[in-house]
Amino acid sequence: MGEYKRIEKLKHDVMVRRLITIAAVTASALLQVFVIQTFMRPSNLLSSGFTGVAILIDKVASLYGGSFSTSLGMLALNIPVAILCSRSISMRFTFYSMLQVFLASFFLKVCDFQPLFGDVMLNVIFGGFLYGLCIAIALRGNASTGGTDFIALYVSNKTGRSIWEYVFAGNVVILCIFGYMFGWLYAGYSILFQFISTKTISSFHHRYEWVTLQITTAHAEEIMKAYIGSYHHGISCVDAIGGYSHQKMNLLHTVVSSYEVSDIVQLMRQQDPHVIINMVKTENFFGGFYQAPIE
Repeated sequence: MGEYKRIEKLKHDVMVRRLITIAAVTASALLQVFVIQTFMRPSNLLSSGFTGVAILIDKVASLYGGSFSTSLGMLALNIPVAILCSRSISMRFTFYSMLQVFLASFFLKVCDFQPLFGDVMLNVIFGGFLYGLCIAIALRGNASTGGTDFIALYVSNKTGRSIWEYVFAGNVVILCIFGYMFGWLYAGYSILFQFISTKTISSFHHRYEWVTLQITTAHAEEIMKAYIGSYHHGISCVDAIGGYSHQKMNLLHTVVSSYEVSDIVQLMRQQDPHVIINMVKTENFFGGFYQAPIE
């Protein structure tokens, strides 16, 4: 009976995670379309990644009297990359990322958001922040907005380091092409837009940042057993004596990914309600470090 309840609870947790992911990709897609229609199009700005490439192709086609559907372009560019990256990134992650792309393409067809500002700089600032936020929402929901996000996450998961700065550099190259063909003024605005959105992503998405946990406890064995049973990180233990109480205790030391911290702290507090945990940001780490695969 106990095993049955455990399985039912697991199913419930999986269902909750799926609902959260669906809600995140839907909100992300709707916000992305809102930014494109409300801030970007009125100011002639170009977005990042494959969405920006699709918009650029449409603008190039318009020079020759043609047109290229941005929504269809987003799908045509994303599907091949999704197929290639699905072998290294989980199928679940790829599926929900493509769901975000399909929803964004659909919302572009059916939504008609009106501009809020007549000032280009206000559109750059607010649009850049909200565009970065829409990507961060998808990432926090265990999905992405597709395109270069797939590439960035694939490389980051292999190296254990965030590469959003390199993605920004790649987007700048696209924007330079945009500037050469359509004028440097709005290309400059678009680069500033990308810089703001990249900084926003980095502020909300911390998967590839490390944190050192320094734990003081009188129940080291219980904490280490629970920790090793749940996570794939090493942990060190040394004997210590409290300077005030003069009681024997242990100092534990481990390095974890920042997105794991809240769950690890909760796990340790369950084993020792009086545990003391100090968190220190880790700039560099040399040696073996387990990076959980993208689910």
